[in-house]
Amino acid sequence: MGRASMLRHDGRRAALAFLIVSLVMTLVTPLHAQGLSKDAPEGTGKARHLNLVALGDSLTAGYGLPAAAAFPVQLEAALRARGHAVTVANAGVSGDTATGGLDRVDWSVPDGTDGVILELGANDMLRGTDPAVTGKALDAIVARLKARGIPVLLAGMRAAPNLGPDYVRRFDAIYPRLAERYGLILYPFFLDGIAGDRGLNLADGLHPTKDGVARVVAGILPSVEEFLARLRKGA
Repeated sequence: MGRASMLRHDGRRAALAFLIVSLVMTLVTPLHAQGLSKDAPEGTGKARHLNLVALGDSLTAGYGLPAAAAFPVQLEAALRARGHAVTVANAGVSGDTATGGLDRVDWSVPDGTDGVILELGANDMLRGTDPAVTGKALDAIVARLKARGIPVLLAGMRAAPNLGPDYVRRFDAIYPRLAERYGLILYPFFLDGIAGDRGLNLADGLHPTKDGVARVVAGILPSVEEFLARLRKGA
């Protein structure tokens, strides 16, 4: 074989080798990238979008406020501003009790929900409902969601002092007990930082203003971020 023929032969082999390597890299690189995206912690790659549902009463629904000022909307905006790919659906119904939430949990929390923020019990307390009834209903909600594989972040409520020490003790114990039983992340008091503050509540003294909701969001945000981290780990 002459030198020219050898060069042509070597050139064809080099071109073929380059073609094979390029083809392999074309096939492997996207798969590798997908693996990184799937497993990478938030902030190092594109995280999976999470769908949350805020299941609650008027405090979730945004009673007396424009829709854009409601708790789920403000929470979603705060989470997205911190880089979280998340949607927070508003499943709040004004006047709802824990038993009412149980009655509608199956259709209020659709398939495809990654996690639920459960905020119920304030109306039970205002009506003086037996804490045993409230606790049983909240327990059933959590159990039903757990059976569907949907984790829960529990937003607690506290009883008004004028209901008497026995009622306060029994009611306030509902949320820590439930969180311990099911291993839930607990935000102890949904209205922490705004309860009794006239400047952050509507004229009724019960429902937060837009700024009051913003204060609630700021308070619960670390717990929600912990919840999101748990969801992404599949715990």
